Amino acid sequence: MPLPTRGIPRMSDNDERHIAVIGSGGAAMAAALKAVERGASVTLIERGTIGGTCINVGCVPSKIMIRAAHIAHLRKKSPFDDGVSAHVPVVDRAELLRQQQARVEELRDAKYQQILRDHPAITVLNGAARFIDAHRLAVKLNGGGERIIRFDRAFIGTGARPTEPPIPGLAETPYLTSTSALTLNTIPDRLTVLGAGFVALELAQAYARLGSKVTVLARSRLLSREDPAVGEALEAAFRREGIEVRQQVQVSRVNYADSEFVLETNAGPLRADRLLVATGRTPNTETLNLENIGVATVRGAIQVNECLQTTAPGIYAAGDCTDQPQFVYVAAAGGSRAAINMTGGRAVLDLSAMPGVMFTDPQVATAGLTGVEALRLGVDAESRVLDLKNVPRALVNFDTEGLIKMVAERDSGRLLGIQAVAAEAGELIQVAVMALRAGMTVQALGDELFPYLTMGEGLKLCAQTFTRDVTQLSCCAG
Repeated sequence: MPLPTRGIPRMSDNDERHIAVIGSGGAAMAAALKAVERGASVTLIERGTIGGTCINVGCVPSKIMIRAAHIAHLRKKSPFDDGVSAHVPVVDRAELLRQQQARVEELRDAKYQQILRDHPAITVLNGAARFIDAHRLAVKLNGGGERIIRFDRAFIGTGARPTEPPIPGLAETPYLTSTSALTLNTIPDRLTVLGAGFVALELAQAYARLGSKVTVLARSRLLSREDPAVGEALEAAFRREGIEVRQQVQVSRVNYADSEFVLETNAGPLRADRLLVATGRTPNTETLNLENIGVATVRGAIQVNECLQTTAPGIYAAGDCTDQPQFVYVAAAGGSRAAINMTGGRAVLDLSAMPGVMFTDPQVATAGLTGVEALRLGVDAESRVLDLKNVPRALVNFDTEGLIKMVAERDSGRLLGIQAVAAEAGELIQVAVMALRAGMTVQALGDELFPYLTMGEGLKLCAQTFTRDVTQLSCCAG
């Protein structure tokens, strides 16, 4: 559990107090703001666009695009089409992109640029940083020249970029990444998506709903790191929408000619107008000269402990450039805790009940352990699956495809993990997180009061399946 922060000392005038922050995304901004709040001065160094991945080319634009695609889908098809007329919408991708990017620019200025402009304790340098030694950085300025920055502590929050897999021919083609796919101003007729993780599947469904014929290629299966039931439920949802899912596909070569991609695979040749490659992300660490100062990395990812310390004294890191889960809220939490530790305090980042959300429809939301993970840890666990046909909110929505799965310790009933595939699953998972952190049992969760006709009530019902047959309950039985 996190250590208490009450009484953490602030820095005095005699303490080391200058902190260099490399990057300006979620982790870096959280570190910079928390550090100055605790009495430090900060030099923040950014080689590209202020704001990092989330605000510019990740969370914000992708969720705007996903929401627009959701609206298009509902206008074309809904469970209430017999009583509410539907029609095929006309999608103006260029106008959607204009709206999307305007909101990105608005939020970038309000949440990043303006805060940095107005903060007297933060100096911003636009340039690329590399470590000279454990207390000096060389910054190659974007406008020309170089600055040497001396620091007492340094924080690395340089994020990550889309990975280019080593597939012969791929680099010579105009393939899309998760970054460029978000700013594509047309909707391709045929889109092939290489990848089966969160980013790949979110964009696959969005483009399908905006008008593309989408094929998803999975090297193994959809969401291979999650419980198999989760991937199976999402695959069924994709197939209902006409998204083709091909599993166990290995791509051996990519060719491009006459405005067409041809993928050579173990399932035969596949053709597409555009190819989206979303097979992971690579940490932005190779130009920092980390090896020279003793910062250990594995495949480019900086190794950090629970206090966000690297293997080099006085050097901290958080976010997508590290070995931590790649969620912006994990990055921000890591950045703020690192700043506490860099300024004389003690804080740890506890990821034991970390929530994860994928914004497909239905959404996928998880927290805690799967059954397989519990078994690997030597925990005697049992699990239950609740079909959404048993959740009143899903029934009145006429949208019962999906599930909620719970894992609990067999003897005590202590809740260990929850996986959900449901509309707005991301809104209910935080309840699960709080239950996990509180050490609740499934019996206690099943006895809690949940508002009737909310999706969150599904958590209560799933907990009750450990001790009763919920199909025999009345609508709102306690």
